[in-house]
Amino acid sequence: MDTQILPATAEHLQAISDLAARTFQETFGPTNTEADMAAYLASAYSVDIQRRELEDSNLLTLVAERDGALAAYAMIRRDGPVPPCVTLPSPAEVWRFYVDRPWHGQGLAPALMSAALDAARELGGRSVWLSVWEHNARAIAFYSKFAFADVGAKDFWVGEDRQTDRVMSRRL
Repeated sequence: MDTQILPATAEHLQAISDLAARTFQETFGPTNTEADMAAYLASAYSVDIQRRELEDSNLLTLVAERDGALAAYAMIRRDGPVPPCVTLPSPAEVWRFYVDRPWHGQGLAPALMSAALDAARELGGRSVWLSVWEHNARAIAFYSKFAFADVGAKDFWVGEDRQTDRVMSRRL
């Protein structure tokens, strides 16, 4: 299978929007109300929102394509709010990191994370952080393999429901 990881373009907007909403729904839908889920999806993943994010010079979106189809994407940013528990210098954030379910365990996620860490350096980061739902053991284990360490917690809102994300950080 041919895998390409490249910066997203306007041609990717609909596919990113669809993939983001679908993977978020698959992962978090069973533990949230329909109303909270709908509110969050509308506030985060529309094509218009993806377009604004793509045009933001402090944010880099990478897409991973397998055989010409979008299989995963990651967003790295330098201008977002940094929680107080992130104390390493010049932090960039792996803001979103989603791999479509059929590609889990296929080696795509490690390649995308390596590219995301390179992008964080390109954006001027000397360290990197991310947040992950406290009950997403699979993701936490994956990030730990890339030397991310748990440094604290922060709130994450899905609609009206306040949830807890673990904050993980590492040097670049």
